Amino acid sequence: MAKLQPVLLSGGSGTRLWPLSREAYPKQFLPLAGDDTMVQATWRRVEAIAELAPIVVANEEHRFLVAEQLRQIGAPVPSILLEPVGRNTAPAIAAAALQAMADGADPLLLVLPSDHVVRDVTGFQRAIRDASPTAEAGALVTFGIVPDAPETGFGYIQAEAGDGLRKVSRFVEKPDAATAQSYLDAGGYYWNSGMFLFRASRYLEELARFRPDIVDAVRAAHAAARHDGDFVRLDKAAFAACPSDSIDYAVFEKTDHAMVLPVDIGWNDVGSWSALWDVADRDADGNAHHGDVIAVDSRNSYAYAQRLVALVGVDDIVVVETDDAVLVARKDRVQEVKQVVAQLKKEQRSQAVLHREVHRPWGSYDSVDNGGRHQVKRIKVKPGASLSLQMHHHRAEHWIVVSGTAKVTRGDETLLLSENESTYIPLGVKHRLENPGKVPLELIEVQSGSYLGEDDIVRFEDVYGRSQ
Repeated sequence: MAKLQPVLLSGGSGTRLWPLSREAYPKQFLPLAGDDTMVQATWRRVEAIAELAPIVVANEEHRFLVAEQLRQIGAPVPSILLEPVGRNTAPAIAAAALQAMADGADPLLLVLPSDHVVRDVTGFQRAIRDASPTAEAGALVTFGIVPDAPETGFGYIQAEAGDGLRKVSRFVEKPDAATAQSYLDAGGYYWNSGMFLFRASRYLEELARFRPDIVDAVRAAHAAARHDGDFVRLDKAAFAACPSDSIDYAVFEKTDHAMVLPVDIGWNDVGSWSALWDVADRDADGNAHHGDVIAVDSRNSYAYAQRLVALVGVDDIVVVETDDAVLVARKDRVQEVKQVVAQLKKEQRSQAVLHREVHRPWGSYDSVDNGGRHQVKRIKVKPGASLSLQMHHHRAEHWIVVSGTAKVTRGDETLLLSENESTYIPLGVKHRLENPGKVPLELIEVQSGSYLGEDDIVRFEDVYGRSQ
């Protein structure tokens, strides 16, 4: 029998959950519906039935985030497939199928987006077991969510009459409200969950029938992939030449081997702030809160706060407060948040991509103050971690250790600094910061100079393989 191997798709940008979710730190890496981040929760709900280690497909920019978060929960991830550019789900899953078959095996691939909520984990696992024999026999199975409302934000799957697993009649695009209501009234229509189950070889066979150009490009990218520690880097030129298409359009809407299993498992794709309100615990007035929130005479609202946020006399609104941005929106208009992100990108503002605290493989930095010729950062370095050996053309730096121990390379010198000790890095001098200790290192960095951008870094050595 074929073994079950999860495929965790972790390439989304989550712009509709801005300002909390941003391009460099999207929603799958955030704890939006519990203590675990969404990618961690995705692995936990399949861990008990997985027979092989998961294959993770991630963006190049997110490689250290996904590796670290899965390491934190002990997930066995021998390799992470890195997409050099986004090409939608059909190529990403093809790359995962090729990786799964690299040693001659042909497992059952359980393809899961890593940014969904599933409340009924037992029901989810039962559905996978129920569908596995049919998938092992050659069918391409998807899971349709039993609708409880005329939702216009999802695509729908129409199933043939019957019970349990059955053939797909057709896929339909996101409908308008009247059409969605007609689907609900008629029955036999289910939300398209984006979860799939099939043999690796069967997916590649069907993809080759309908989109041989995608298969050829992904095969070339996988054959020329570079292995870099835990990462498998698909060849950039070959993968960039691959057409972009979803698995729905490329395969499922065309194949005559598609089957759907309707499920009612408390699923939500958490695609907007109103969707997050749907899955959150609410008080007697229908308000959902995260953080320090006081609500007075307010109903059916959602507030996410890092500082104190007070709601007074407001209904059906969303308030999200982060270190560098505040969102206030009507709950029925939150899909339009993506227009804010588009405007930020047009204006080349950092808030579209980065939080004020920026995560790096060695730790993080938080820009706490900046002016015309100065910037102050709070830097955290993980135990045993090291920044690159680097220099700057336009700025000097002053480092003050707040806690922990810093090993500093400054030109030809090597210094050990403890709490309340400091050093100065002149402009143009090669330097490196390391944490040789077993506890996190925290320090304050004061930059001064004519240009303070992050692109003023010349790297000479970097343990994480970064050149810029």
